[in-house]
Amino acid sequence: ASGKSAASHIFDLLYIFKNNLRKMATQVKQFLNGYKDDVSKSLRDASKPWTKVFDTVEEKTGVDRVNIFVGAVGLCAIYLIFGWGAQLLCNIIGVLYPAYISIHAIESSTKQDDTKWLIYWVTFGIFTVIEFFSSLLTSVIPFYWLLKCAFLIWCMLPTEQNGSTIIYNKLVRPYFLKHHESVDRIIDDGMKKAAGVLKHD
Repeated sequence: ASGKSAASHIFDLLYIFKNNLRKMATQVKQFLNGYKDDVSKSLRDASKPWTKVFDTVEEKTGVDRVNIFVGAVGLCAIYLIFGWGAQLLCNIIGVLYPAYISIHAIESSTKQDDTKWLIYWVTFGIFTVIEFFSSLLTSVIPFYWLLKCAFLIWCMLPTEQNGSTIIYNKLVRPYFLKHHESVDRIIDDGMKKAAGVLKHD
């Protein structure tokens, strides 16, 4: 009886695990479909600088632009694993492209894009500081440049809830609201002391 009870218990656990796995797979699929819809919408946005390029490529190849985008990301991923100058490519993707789009945002009439890219640069700056003091990451973590590039792309995805927005709202903003008054006082005191020193000189 005890043997049957134990076996029954195991089967119950396996059944629960299977159901949870199905629910998780459904949630992941819905999550990815949501991102796919957002990316597809952005790739067709006439105000974006890349839309004309995708219009031309899609027209000449007959391949949906979302699949073209995914293929381009896949090629970049392969190069970041096996190619020469992976760090350079990662920095081009993580710095030059956002800088170019940030200039577009500054010159646009709306301020929504400005806020979005300011959030990206805050996230990028924090990550860069952490990376500087954790230089061993590049030698210890396999495929580091691929992972970093994937992280930066996630942070700049043309969606409402991309990585930088999530990180800012979940981590950076709560910490800032909690401690910014103390930091502001320290900065003000430092500025006053520096001004006093300069006056005496």
